[in-house]
Amino acid sequence: MSNLQKNQAMWVFPKKNSAWLQQIIKEFNINPVTAQILVSRGFSTFEEIHNYLYATLPNLYDPSLFQDMDKAVNRIIKALKNKEGILIYGDNDVDGMTATALLVDFFKLIKAKVFFYIPDSSYKKSIISDALQYAVSNKCSLFITVDCGITAAKEIQHVVAHNIDVIITDHHEPTSKIPNCIATLNPKLINSTYPNKDITGVGIAFKLAHALTNYLVETAEIDYIDLKSFLDLVALGTISDMGALLGENRIFVKYGLRQLQNTKRIGLNKLFRICELTDDEITPMDIASKVAPRLNSIGRINDAKKGVELLLIRDSIQAEALAKELDLYNLERQKIERKASDEIEKYIENHPEILEEKAILLYSDRWHPGIIPIITARITKQYNRPTMLIAIQNKIGKGSIRTIPEFPLLNVLKENEHLLLNFGGHDFAAGLTIEDKNINELKTNFIKSANTLLDETDIIPKIYLDAETNFDDLTFDFMESIKLLEPFGNENPPPLLYCTAKQIWTPKVVGKIHLKMYLEQKDRMLEGIGFNMAQRKEVIKKKNLLLKVAFTPHINTFLNKASIQLQIKDFKIKETHKRVQKKSL
Repeated sequence: MSNLQKNQAMWVFPKKNSAWLQQIIKEFNINPVTAQILVSRGFSTFEEIHNYLYATLPNLYDPSLFQDMDKAVNRIIKALKNKEGILIYGDNDVDGMTATALLVDFFKLIKAKVFFYIPDSSYKKSIISDALQYAVSNKCSLFITVDCGITAAKEIQHVVAHNIDVIITDHHEPTSKIPNCIATLNPKLINSTYPNKDITGVGIAFKLAHALTNYLVETAEIDYIDLKSFLDLVALGTISDMGALLGENRIFVKYGLRQLQNTKRIGLNKLFRICELTDDEITPMDIASKVAPRLNSIGRINDAKKGVELLLIRDSIQAEALAKELDLYNLERQKIERKASDEIEKYIENHPEILEEKAILLYSDRWHPGIIPIITARITKQYNRPTMLIAIQNKIGKGSIRTIPEFPLLNVLKENEHLLLNFGGHDFAAGLTIEDKNINELKTNFIKSANTLLDETDIIPKIYLDAETNFDDLTFDFMESIKLLEPFGNENPPPLLYCTAKQIWTPKVVGKIHLKMYLEQKDRMLEGIGFNMAQRKEVIKKKNLLLKVAFTPHINTFLNKASIQLQIKDFKIKETHKRVQKKSL
């Protein structure tokens, strides 16, 4: 297979089921193309479709469906009555920051004596030990983890040995040893009865707050708490952590985005201003591309505690200063990331044999551990291979792993548990710590597993198409109908449509790296923009080429005039099969 073929995406065409399509159109009175999108995405009952399109806050699951929720609530109520110190221990990413801020905010509301602790992104073998000293010095007798803890059985045992009770709230996959504590709220436990396995760390923190509110209202200790006011944090953490925007998470984000647009959190408002976001509409893409990187930067290269402080701060002047500080750290993170990324790209370019394997594992003592998750995700997407990058310092490696759907990670990590100091995460994104002497053996095992389990078609990038359409279908009414499918994000991407159209003018390079295309079908012309596609101009520089185009439609507003534009995701030249007569020599 040539390099060109390897880089070309494979189009996966939508499922067809005419009878089911017609039933959906009739039952829900929706646009036929929108109905086809639902067919393509595997919806098989009216109930599934109704819950997807029209679910509201009352459709959230009862928090008591977590098996240990009653134990967690009872222990916290005891701490409240005895005025015990409670320490919230959170992970240093946005999910952990938002979960920590949510519980600190909530506990202050119910007059609890609450503290919080967020670790830095260091190479320490045990990060909970520092938090233990903080808990002891602040006389905390209850320790609640958020977005972490499920893989820290040994460290948790050490906390318990100091007569501190522990409640774990975490959404990551458990390892073979479950921590011994008062209560564990994790939907991925083998015996879990909680239906939403994709809930994030901040989602579980919200569930704990919900359960405590139910108890306090039922026992007449409080009249009312507006839990909706916490949904801004739930949406922010869920989107930033790439939570699947289906089911309960979809409800969290749908209502949380509304809350974000009207948030009373001064720090967030200041950060939105720096991100140049308006109150009109905040989308998951705005969060993922503008807000999350700034919050993550502070956790990756400085002190994640400042991220939590920004979410909790009440003083406008301090909030503005902190938001500006986060922006500066984001610029610093970008410089560090660019340097490491260029080094990795150059290394791969100089060692093409790396791409003969079906997985990539690289390590260095020159990389900052905080930025490797971003680069790992980019390399995985670019080469469509499971990728592990390990940053080493003081003989300890901190690794980030991302993968493709055909190669889940956790079984591979469990098979190599004997080589690791610690690991955790999900099937498609995980992290680990490892002594540097074990890295080469891990590399051999990781690549061998990928080479065994994956075939050549698995490492070809794929574009999953939702529906075939014509330019006639692309009306403002249709654009309104696909809003039913929002919010878009992980596991619920914007619709990806395809059609055949004629290129009527030569494409133009805009902004140095993007490609503007002019397409026509049945006398209707639409503009298309292919982001980062400038290098493909040479392939289609002729006029009147017939193209197969994969795209997402969106509304472009310029000088107060709205038009429908195509965001081009891929294109292929359509063969016309005309016979070409060869000149006789």
